[in-house]
Amino acid sequence: MAPRPTAAEKAETLAWLRRISGDLATATIKRLEDTLPWYAEMPPARRSAVGLVAQAGITSFIQWYDDPTSTPWIAADIFAAAPRELLRSVSLTQTLQLIRVTVAVTEERVAGRAEDVGEAILLYSREVAFAAADVYARAAEARGLWDARLEALVVDSILTGETDEELPSRIAALGWHGHGEVAVLVGTTPPQFDVDQVRRMARKLDVDVLIGVQGSRLVLVLGRSQPPGKEESAEPEMPFPEIAQRLEPCFGPGYLVLGPAVPALVEASQSARAALAGFAVARAWRNAPRPVEADDLLPERALAGDPVAKQTLVERIYRPLQAHSTDLVATLWSYLDNGRSLEATARELFVHPNTVRYRLKRVSDVIGWDATGPREAFILQTALVLGAIGTDVTRRRPTPHRRQHA
Repeated sequence: MAPRPTAAEKAETLAWLRRISGDLATATIKRLEDTLPWYAEMPPARRSAVGLVAQAGITSFIQWYDDPTSTPWIAADIFAAAPRELLRSVSLTQTLQLIRVTVAVTEERVAGRAEDVGEAILLYSREVAFAAADVYARAAEARGLWDARLEALVVDSILTGETDEELPSRIAALGWHGHGEVAVLVGTTPPQFDVDQVRRMARKLDVDVLIGVQGSRLVLVLGRSQPPGKEESAEPEMPFPEIAQRLEPCFGPGYLVLGPAVPALVEASQSARAALAGFAVARAWRNAPRPVEADDLLPERALAGDPVAKQTLVERIYRPLQAHSTDLVATLWSYLDNGRSLEATARELFVHPNTVRYRLKRVSDVIGWDATGPREAFILQTALVLGAIGTDVTRRRPTPHRRQHA
């Protein structure tokens, strides 16, 4: 360890350091241009900001050498000279490179002048490195909190459907890389919820995700993601029901409902409305799978008053059957009213049971639902009731005026 200088020697060294501080800053900037390619490629305004940081570092070192107890103020002294945007354009690694170059230039210039100055430079550079790490850590923490609040705002906008022209920019600010279809998954929040685990699982599935925790309810907005540097695969993309099955362990106990896929994130509110409506009535399906698709809960949603579910049932089931053949509607209705009995249906319609079988197969071909299963029979019967309610035939006709007796 170098011997402690006398007060006179220290005063002389301080005066000398103040005289050469300008030369040190100039030499440091020149060294940065020669040794750090990223600095040379910066716009002039940012190069100037980096130069201010280097000059502030040299000035702060001189003040610290005069009074080492000023260590807590190092970060403020050095980084206050730079605009806030510099933290986003210069990484921590580049900042440490800047510190290394500044220290190297200063050591070369003061070499042989005083041993205690060289030792002070080493101590000071360590303090600056820790201060830089602290500044970047605080910035990252603040960015993380800001991202969390922004993500919660975006998810809330999707759930409520109150989207505006700022939503795409907010989504972009979150770094959303999803492309193509999007679906919303709604379930319960587990007692020990790990957000990072959800994001890790989503990345493994090549899925981008927005996470919203609303008390006991957990909402995931899912979109397929193309990771940077990964070539587009010829394999078909994983369907959303399978993605939901893989993410199922991230949710707490209870029902898990997947909304229908929509073309883009800005339309995710449609999927969210269906998922939330399904989540509200999932308990009405005693043996509901986990996860369950919101469209599989259409009858429960319709009974609860969901207008989208009512319209979907009518448009997907009743109207296609009616447009194809009125015989199919009559056969399906009779089959369901007779407890799914082929013989009873055939007797009511005065046809052979094989004709009933053929018509039921045609029903399945037209709409994709099989009336012979108990669950799908319930869905089809609900659609028939809703469709009949909406037709002119079943609407209440005005009561004819009674003839008054004289």
